[in-house]
Amino acid sequence: MNPTPHARARRRDRRVYLGGHPVLFGLLAATRGRPVRRIGGTLLVHGTEAYREALTRLPLDRTAEGTTGSAARTALGGDGGVLFDQEGGGHRADRRDPAGGLGAAGVEELRARWQPLLARRLAPLAEGAEVDLVELARELSGTVVCALLGSGADPCEVARAAAEAAAASVRSHLPGPRRPRAEAAAARAAGRLRELLGRGREPAPTARGACSAGSGTCEGEGDREGRAEHRRPVTTRQAFLPGPAEQAVRIGHAAGGADGALAAMVAVAAVNTTVAALPRAVAWCADAGLWDQAADETLRAALAAELLRVTAASPLLPRAAAADGTVGGCPVRAGDRLLLVARHAAHAHRRDPDARRPAEPALSRLVFGAGTHACPGARLASVQLADVLAALAPFRPVVTRARVDRGAALPGWRTLCVRAAP
Repeated sequence: MNPTPHARARRRDRRVYLGGHPVLFGLLAATRGRPVRRIGGTLLVHGTEAYREALTRLPLDRTAEGTTGSAARTALGGDGGVLFDQEGGGHRADRRDPAGGLGAAGVEELRARWQPLLARRLAPLAEGAEVDLVELARELSGTVVCALLGSGADPCEVARAAAEAAAASVRSHLPGPRRPRAEAAAARAAGRLRELLGRGREPAPTARGACSAGSGTCEGEGDREGRAEHRRPVTTRQAFLPGPAEQAVRIGHAAGGADGALAAMVAVAAVNTTVAALPRAVAWCADAGLWDQAADETLRAALAAELLRVTAASPLLPRAAAADGTVGGCPVRAGDRLLLVARHAAHAHRRDPDARRPAEPALSRLVFGAGTHACPGARLASVQLADVLAALAPFRPVVTRARVDRGAALPGWRTLCVRAAP
């Protein structure tokens, strides 16, 4: 393919790093020549195999200071139970409920909610007007979250609250002395989000097959190849949230703890990754002239996977070693910090997206993590982006305005407006 359009796409996408996280981006770019590089007690992990090894073979401390689990627990959980800070049976049990609504059947149910939204929000393109894809991503992610969690809150309010909760948590965990005001602001933001999500939520199901509030297991639960399968309960809410997605109503009850911490964590993760990834992916598609691939039903799914790979919504995973070991041949000591660079492991920095010659799934899916803690929303993200590309392809839009969000938790745009090509 002609490299010039991709070069233009890369220049624009680089702005979200340089505008919001310039020092970190510079450090990562300067050290990516080696698969693993140690700087004091911190290991920067760039290589594909080293990244996978760190996530699947090295014991990790999910609650150590500076890790995603620690930040999530402090901001949302108090006593834990927010997936990122869990291991073993507790993690498996709490993961089952959100995963139930994110399987193939659950995603199809969610599509029925977001496809009319896409048609409505993108209709102005037919009249020659601009559409802000950041606003679209907010409403889209908020709608999905409310459906997954059985919340009656306004989707846009939920999206704004989830974005603020994530940003406030990041501010409260910046290196340096403690920031009591920032920590208090993070707690208020998290409380606001939990309060919103609790609006209109159904009571915990009690029908045959419902989860036990104490154990997080289901009556009729089986095991196949080491993975639990749930029998889906049927409740009166099926008319609105049927099948696998109904399982997610239980998140705030069976697995979320007293304050609905797990539900809040699901909202924070879903909203912030969607709002970061979707506008960046569309901008890349527009700048690189990939609308022919987006319009092709046989290529669209591969294109979505490729765009998610090169944009890597969560480009950096902070972790900590729980025991001695090795990563990429480099010795690791218990307590060492690891900065796992997902975008480099997935070759986002050197391999352009191409649906006709896509990266193998084992590589492209590394942006969603690896092992038992891999993101359960990978299917949802891919299908959702593919639907957005399908809805936009007839207009072959171009980017008209873009402004970096300097305060967001993840690298992204504050505004990304497009207009149909002349």
